[in-house]
Amino acid sequence: MTVKMNYRKSFFEITIILLLILSSLLVYGQVRNFDFVHFDDATYVSQNTEIQQGLTVDSIIWAFTTFHAANWHPVTWVSHMLDYQLFGLNSGMHHMTSVFLHIANSLLLFFIFRKMTGNLWQSAMIAALFALHPLRVETVAWVSERKDVLSTLFWMLTLRAYLFYTDRPSGRRYAAVVLFFVLGLMSKPMLVTLPFILLLLDYWPLNRISFLPPTEQKYALAWALVREKLPLFILVVLSSVITYYAQQKGGAVASLDVIPLAERITNSIVAYIGYIWKMVYPVHLACLYPHPGMLPWWKVATSGLLIAALSAAAFGSARKYPYVIVGWLWYLGTLVPVIGIVQVGSQSMADRYTYVPAIGLFMVAVWGLPEFFKKWPWGKTFLSVGSVVILCGLTILAWHQTGYWKNSIMLFERTLEVTDDNYTMHYNLANVLARHEQGARSNEVAVKHYLEALRIKPDFADAHNNLANLYMSSGRLDAAIEQYSKALAIDPSYEGAHYNLGIAAFRQGRALEAADYFKLALQTMTDNAETYFRYGNALHQAGDGDGAVRAYQEAIHLRPDYVDAHCNLGVALFQKGDLAGAIAAFNEALRVQPDYTPARQYLRKALMAKPKE
Repeated sequence: MTVKMNYRKSFFEITIILLLILSSLLVYGQVRNFDFVHFDDATYVSQNTEIQQGLTVDSIIWAFTTFHAANWHPVTWVSHMLDYQLFGLNSGMHHMTSVFLHIANSLLLFFIFRKMTGNLWQSAMIAALFALHPLRVETVAWVSERKDVLSTLFWMLTLRAYLFYTDRPSGRRYAAVVLFFVLGLMSKPMLVTLPFILLLLDYWPLNRISFLPPTEQKYALAWALVREKLPLFILVVLSSVITYYAQQKGGAVASLDVIPLAERITNSIVAYIGYIWKMVYPVHLACLYPHPGMLPWWKVATSGLLIAALSAAAFGSARKYPYVIVGWLWYLGTLVPVIGIVQVGSQSMADRYTYVPAIGLFMVAVWGLPEFFKKWPWGKTFLSVGSVVILCGLTILAWHQTGYWKNSIMLFERTLEVTDDNYTMHYNLANVLARHEQGARSNEVAVKHYLEALRIKPDFADAHNNLANLYMSSGRLDAAIEQYSKALAIDPSYEGAHYNLGIAAFRQGRALEAADYFKLALQTMTDNAETYFRYGNALHQAGDGDGAVRAYQEAIHLRPDYVDAHCNLGVALFQKGDLAGAIAAFNEALRVQPDYTPARQYLRKALMAKPKE
């Protein structure tokens, strides 16, 4: 009988594992044909020259010492390097790596709850909800969110190692917990809440601690379990300090002048309820939900009362239904780093932020609903059928949502369909249309989106600048100058606007004014050879030959193979009467590019003008 039962359990476990893998591939496998999106993917992979070195000593040193993208997550950088080493810039394979990591996380979640609770079907359900819920799509289908799936892999491995440790505590087993925890923190610091989660799991389902009825012995045991986690808490403090420094250094943390504390607190309260609603009704999902500013008092008050009521219910049921308080605190606690008190970015919420927190609410539902329905005559059948229907519905919604991530235009257009006043998405879509689409029609659409972004946020300097670029590319120089000037009025140090104003003024024949703009741009663009080259052209046309020569020489110093700068230096020297210098400059241009016709023609003129010996 025991052998038969074990066989049945093994059969069911294998079936569950296969279903988790196959359903996940069904939903997310389509990403193998998806592009990188123009929403951080350039920063992380497609235009990151360090990543595109592959796995080298220099690139690994960079990964562990950089605060690029306002983060310190060296293990994530190394994973991207490994992908590039294996697949180059094949975006589909970068996507599939994230899919496989997500599948691994789903399976580990199943194994962990199976080990902790001994319950096969509820462990399967929580893993299936985690694997297939549409809120997972952003994390899985966005290459830039590799840090989420990778850090969660180490979250799960830390939990599994912890269970191994609690079976028979030893220094070696605890070292495995610390190792996986450190690797997780170096993938994404979201793991800073994990030691607190371990304490919750000590209460349920591990039953390592109990508070009721309260006794001194129980309090002593609780303190011992806290002390047990002290090495992890020390690592949390170190990771938090490094993360805050990295995000401050990278300019990712919004100042209180941009988003005041009151707006952050009110948005955080509403977001807690908003995430619950999106878990229950996962439609109209977007890759960016714009921050609303100060929310209506009734919405904040209602959300606050709901949080208080749910918290009271969770604490009130803690003794009889311990999974409720554990799941609720899991949800509340793991969202703390990303709920918006320390505001990173311009979003009010983000689907990716629910990747780990949602497990807490799934825990409450998966263990709570059977308890509720067991009193009904047909409760078990209703729950079984309902579970299948819910999972099928979530699978369809997740598959559909994944399709929007096929490319940047589809993603940004969908986001604009389901959000209001989303100036960032109007701006991003305009950028994609302006840079990567052909024809006047796409430029007209791009202009409309830039103007819409500016209607929503008139002080958006980047939008003014990029709209001006589009105007200049279509020959509307006066309109371009107007937009560049507005960008500078918003941000007087905007180096791109000074540079672009110089180009526009030069094209209008106002060389001296153009030179002044390039000179201002060079105050910040000190190592930009192109700016020195254009500065030289403006000075040369304005009649300042000596200044032009110095500017060209600086451009060549910064970029020794700059063939245009060598040629124009030769022309400037030729017009100053320095034939030897001109000939040398033209020869250097031809050394860099032997088929460079202008240099060859000017060299012939210089040689003809050279006095015969």
